[in-house]
Amino acid sequence: MSAEEEEGMLVRPFKLVALLCAFIALALNVAALLSPAWVTSERDSLSLWKVCRQPPEDWQCSSTLQSDWQVATLVLILTSATITLLSVLMSLISICLGTYKSYYRVAALLLFAAVVLQVCALILYPIKFIDSSLLKSYHEFNWGYGLGWGSAIFMLGGAILYCLRTDVYDDAYY
Repeated sequence: MSAEEEEGMLVRPFKLVALLCAFIALALNVAALLSPAWVTSERDSLSLWKVCRQPPEDWQCSSTLQSDWQVATLVLILTSATITLLSVLMSLISICLGTYKSYYRVAALLLFAAVVLQVCALILYPIKFIDSSLLKSYHEFNWGYGLGWGSAIFMLGGAILYCLRTDVYDDAYY
Protein backbone atom coordinates (compact mmCIF):
# COMPACT_ATOMS: atom_id res chain seq x y z
CA MET A 1 0.00 0.00 0.00
CA SER A 2 1.37 3.40 -0.92
CA ALA A 3 1.60 6.34 1.47
CA GLU A 4 -1.27 8.12 -0.31
CA GLU A 5 -3.59 5.13 0.06
CA GLU A 6 -2.64 4.77 3.69
CA GLU A 7 -3.31 8.46 4.31
CA GLY A 8 -6.70 8.22 2.56
CA MET A 9 -7.83 5.53 5.00
CA LEU A 10 -6.64 7.42 8.06
CA VAL A 11 -9.53 8.58 10.22
CA ARG A 12 -8.81 11.63 12.33
CA PRO A 13 -9.54 11.32 16.06
CA PHE A 14 -11.57 14.55 16.03
CA LYS A 15 -13.90 13.04 13.45
CA LEU A 16 -14.44 9.93 15.54
CA VAL A 17 -15.11 12.08 18.61
CA ALA A 18 -17.54 14.14 16.50
CA LEU A 19 -19.33 10.95 15.48
CA LEU A 20 -19.48 9.91 19.14
CA CYS A 21 -20.89 13.34 20.08
CA ALA A 22 -23.54 13.07 17.37
CA PHE A 23 -24.48 9.58 18.53
CA ILE A 24 -24.74 10.73 22.17
CA ALA A 25 -26.83 13.70 21.02
CA LEU A 26 -29.16 11.33 19.18
CA ALA A 27 -29.49 9.08 22.23
CA LEU A 28 -30.20 12.05 24.51
CA ASN A 29 -32.72 13.40 22.03
CA VAL A 30 -34.60 10.10 21.90
CA ALA A 31 -34.54 9.90 25.71
CA ALA A 32 -35.89 13.47 25.92
CA LEU A 33 -38.65 12.64 23.45
CA LEU A 34 -39.69 9.58 25.47
CA SER A 35 -39.29 11.24 28.87
CA PRO A 36 -42.48 11.33 30.94
CA ALA A 37 -41.30 14.37 32.89
CA TRP A 38 -40.56 17.67 31.20
CA VAL A 39 -42.39 19.74 33.77
CA THR A 40 -43.53 18.45 37.14
CA SER A 41 -45.34 19.77 40.16
CA GLU A 42 -46.70 18.15 43.29
CA ARG A 43 -49.73 16.63 41.56
CA ASP A 44 -49.01 17.14 37.85
CA SER A 45 -46.60 15.87 35.23
CA LEU A 46 -46.25 17.20 31.71
CA SER A 47 -44.30 15.58 28.88
CA LEU A 48 -44.21 16.19 25.14
CA TRP A 49 -46.94 13.61 24.63
CA LYS A 50 -49.29 13.81 27.61
CA VAL A 51 -50.23 15.68 30.75
CA CYS A 52 -51.08 13.70 33.86
CA ARG A 53 -52.93 14.99 36.91
CA GLN A 54 -53.39 13.29 40.23
CA PRO A 55 -56.70 14.10 41.84
CA PRO A 56 -57.16 12.62 45.32
CA GLU A 57 -57.48 9.09 43.91
CA ASP A 58 -55.67 8.05 40.72
CA TRP A 59 -53.59 9.58 37.91
CA GLN A 60 -55.59 10.87 34.93
CA CYS A 61 -53.71 11.50 31.68
CA SER A 62 -54.67 13.29 28.48
CA SER A 63 -52.90 14.16 25.25
CA THR A 64 -50.90 17.37 24.94
CA LEU A 65 -51.22 17.44 21.17
CA GLN A 66 -54.22 19.75 21.35
CA SER A 67 -52.35 23.04 21.59
CA ASP A 68 -50.36 24.41 18.69
CA TRP A 69 -47.22 25.29 20.67
CA GLN A 70 -46.89 21.77 22.06
CA VAL A 71 -47.27 20.27 18.59
CA ALA A 72 -44.72 22.78 17.25
CA THR A 73 -42.25 21.85 19.99
CA LEU A 74 -42.71 18.17 19.30
CA VAL A 75 -42.28 18.63 15.54
CA LEU A 76 -39.12 20.71 16.01
CA ILE A 77 -37.55 18.12 18.30
CA LEU A 78 -38.57 15.19 16.07
CA THR A 79 -37.11 16.99 13.05
CA SER A 80 -33.92 17.70 14.99
CA ALA A 81 -33.65 14.02 15.95
CA THR A 82 -34.20 12.95 12.34
CA ILE A 83 -31.52 15.33 11.04
CA THR A 84 -29.12 14.11 13.73
CA LEU A 85 -29.83 10.51 12.71
CA LEU A 86 -29.06 11.39 9.08
CA SER A 87 -25.80 13.01 10.16
CA VAL A 88 -24.79 9.95 12.20
CA LEU A 89 -25.63 7.58 9.35
CA MET A 90 -23.79 9.74 6.81
CA SER A 91 -20.73 9.84 9.05
CA LEU A 92 -20.77 6.09 9.67
CA ILE A 93 -21.11 5.28 5.99
CA SER A 94 -18.41 7.72 4.94
CA ILE A 95 -15.96 6.42 7.55
CA CYS A 96 -16.66 2.81 6.56
CA LEU A 97 -16.27 3.56 2.84
CA GLY A 98 -13.16 5.68 3.33
CA THR A 99 -14.66 8.69 1.52
CA TYR A 100 -14.95 10.65 4.70
CA LYS A 101 -13.45 13.99 3.69
CA SER A 102 -16.23 15.00 1.34
CA TYR A 103 -19.03 14.29 3.81
CA TYR A 104 -17.77 15.96 6.98
CA ARG A 105 -18.95 19.42 5.95
CA VAL A 106 -22.40 18.08 5.10
CA ALA A 107 -22.59 16.24 8.43
CA ALA A 108 -21.55 19.45 10.21
CA LEU A 109 -24.19 21.50 8.38
CA LEU A 110 -26.83 18.92 9.27
CA LEU A 111 -25.82 19.05 12.92
CA PHE A 112 -25.85 22.87 12.92
CA ALA A 113 -29.38 22.78 11.46
CA ALA A 114 -30.42 20.26 14.12
CA VAL A 115 -28.98 22.51 16.86
CA VAL A 116 -30.99 25.48 15.59
CA LEU A 117 -34.22 23.47 15.57
CA GLN A 118 -33.53 21.98 18.99
CA VAL A 119 -32.71 25.33 20.60
CA CYS A 120 -35.80 26.91 19.05
CA ALA A 121 -37.95 24.13 20.54
CA LEU A 122 -36.25 24.38 23.94
CA ILE A 123 -36.78 28.14 24.06
CA LEU A 124 -40.36 27.96 22.76
CA TYR A 125 -41.41 25.33 25.31
CA PRO A 126 -40.91 27.23 28.59
CA ILE A 127 -42.10 30.55 27.13
CA LYS A 128 -45.37 29.13 25.88
CA PHE A 129 -45.75 26.87 28.91
CA ILE A 130 -45.54 29.81 31.31
CA ASP A 131 -47.75 31.90 29.02
CA SER A 132 -50.46 29.22 28.97
CA SER A 133 -49.86 28.30 32.65
CA LEU A 134 -51.00 24.70 32.35
CA LEU A 135 -49.94 23.94 35.91
CA LYS A 136 -51.40 26.40 38.37
CA SER A 137 -49.12 25.41 41.25
CA TYR A 138 -45.37 25.53 41.81
CA HIS A 139 -43.65 23.63 39.00
CA GLU A 140 -40.13 22.88 37.84
CA PHE A 141 -38.59 21.86 34.57
CA ASN A 142 -37.43 18.30 35.00
CA TRP A 143 -34.84 15.91 33.56
CA GLY A 144 -36.56 15.44 30.18
CA TYR A 145 -36.13 19.12 29.43
CA GLY A 146 -32.51 18.93 30.62
CA LEU A 147 -31.85 15.99 28.30
CA GLY A 148 -33.02 18.17 25.42
CA TRP A 149 -30.41 20.79 26.31
CA GLY A 150 -27.76 18.11 26.73
CA SER A 151 -28.59 16.84 23.26
CA ALA A 152 -28.23 20.33 21.79
CA ILE A 153 -24.83 20.76 23.44
CA PHE A 154 -23.54 17.45 22.06
CA MET A 155 -24.89 18.29 18.58
CA LEU A 156 -23.06 21.61 18.65
CA GLY A 157 -19.86 19.93 19.84
CA GLY A 158 -20.07 17.33 17.07
CA ALA A 159 -20.71 19.99 14.43
CA ILE A 160 -17.72 22.03 15.57
CA LEU A 161 -15.47 18.97 15.62
CA TYR A 162 -16.55 18.05 12.08
CA CYS A 163 -15.54 21.55 10.95
CA LEU A 164 -12.00 21.29 12.32
CA ARG A 165 -9.39 20.81 9.62
CA THR A 166 -6.60 18.86 11.22
CA ASP A 167 -5.18 17.50 7.97
CA VAL A 168 -3.26 20.71 7.24
CA TYR A 169 -1.31 20.37 10.47
CA ASP A 170 -0.55 16.63 10.33
CA ASP A 171 2.57 16.95 8.16
CA ALA A 172 4.49 18.68 10.95
CA TYR A 173 4.03 15.66 13.22
CA TYR A 174 5.18 12.96 10.79
